[in-house]
Amino acid sequence: MSHYELPQLKRIVADLLEEARQQGADQAEAGVHAQHGLDLTVRLGETETIEHTNDHGLGISVYFGQRKGSANTTDLRPEAIRETVAAACAIARHTEEDPAAGLANPDLMAKEIPDLDLNHPWDIDPQQAAEIARECEDAARAFDPRIDNSEGASVHTQSGLFVYGNTHGFVGGYPTTRHSLSCAVLASEDGDMQRDYWYSSSRVPGQLETPRSVGEEAARRTVARLGSRKLATTECPVIFKADVATSLLRALFSAIRGAALYRKASFLLDQLGEPIFPDWVNVNEEPLLPRGLASAPFDNEGVATRANQIIDGGVLRTYLLDSYSGRKLGMESTGHAGSVRNVRIDNTGESLEQLMDRIEQGLIVTELMGQGSNTVTGDYSRGAAGFWVENGEIAYPVSEITIAGNLRDMFGGLLAVGGDNQIPGSIDTGSWLIERMTVAGS
Repeated sequence: MSHYELPQLKRIVADLLEEARQQGADQAEAGVHAQHGLDLTVRLGETETIEHTNDHGLGISVYFGQRKGSANTTDLRPEAIRETVAAACAIARHTEEDPAAGLANPDLMAKEIPDLDLNHPWDIDPQQAAEIARECEDAARAFDPRIDNSEGASVHTQSGLFVYGNTHGFVGGYPTTRHSLSCAVLASEDGDMQRDYWYSSSRVPGQLETPRSVGEEAARRTVARLGSRKLATTECPVIFKADVATSLLRALFSAIRGAALYRKASFLLDQLGEPIFPDWVNVNEEPLLPRGLASAPFDNEGVATRANQIIDGGVLRTYLLDSYSGRKLGMESTGHAGSVRNVRIDNTGESLEQLMDRIEQGLIVTELMGQGSNTVTGDYSRGAAGFWVENGEIAYPVSEITIAGNLRDMFGGLLAVGGDNQIPGSIDTGSWLIERMTVAGS
């Protein structure tokens, strides 16, 4: 167990800020975290790794006018704090002035910190974790005789505390937990070997999927890939299965982040208020969602988070800005220092099977490889695997293909979002049916 508690970390942050003032800083901000956890993996029925984590650290940024210096340490003793503040101040005194530097607007600070029910510790020891992982892996290995090897099943649990404060008088913090169970197995048939996985993640241990269901889903996904073929190069409709469709929303968020926009490195530059998707598409953010995996009452600068309509009726309604990028763009922070939190895209109600019914010939993508999304141009090219669809039915699995298009065309050509949105994570989406993409094969 970590020996730090929330009041202690708040005192450390207050001490950091006071030390910064004493060393001459005009403004300062600091964040401190402490976390502990357990990671355990079972492979082929035997406990393979047990890792206990217990770490902490702090970071401080100081401002002398509009000159900024930052420093970090994992040593929370008072003398180490003084040295860290001194290092940040020394850096600030030797940097160039930056007109956009400084704390977030004090009017935007979180006035109240609601309890979002994010803290649900899991009282579990390594023996219990091993039993859960073993049950998960056993279910996967017993699912089908073609499952002949395993990368293991893993249990992860983590409890943490985070406190942020600045010289506007804001000091806030909260405890969180996150737990997960995962499994990856391999299957072979007629010289073809395939691998796939599944997982479950939650703030609350009792809300994880059962070990058996995680293991069986990992096995089901793996066996379904056996007998994969290559495709001839073609253009066709493409379904991004729900768990890979999340990557398309992440590509959207990368393009509307302040840093990409003020550097003019985004294909969505100057698109605020413009249609990006068809008019039925809505994308909403809910950072105050109780028990949400990405929930937070304030961002990394103390700015209060709030519900946002990112896409409304297909139109881009907000950028994702922290205070620095906001100033660079002549705008205000939108509370997105850190990340976007708990995003949901409305679905059109169809099941995956109903989406398939709309395809005479096309592709379902179940796995993506590589980093082939260009935020500057919107060009998109990723290695992929999945299933070929003919007349609304899966014909056979496919692998070693590349899918390509442009994100602007892909967003504009979104025909439907399925209701199959029961996937783990902080992005809530069903499968996406995109009108047309290039599929490159043999």
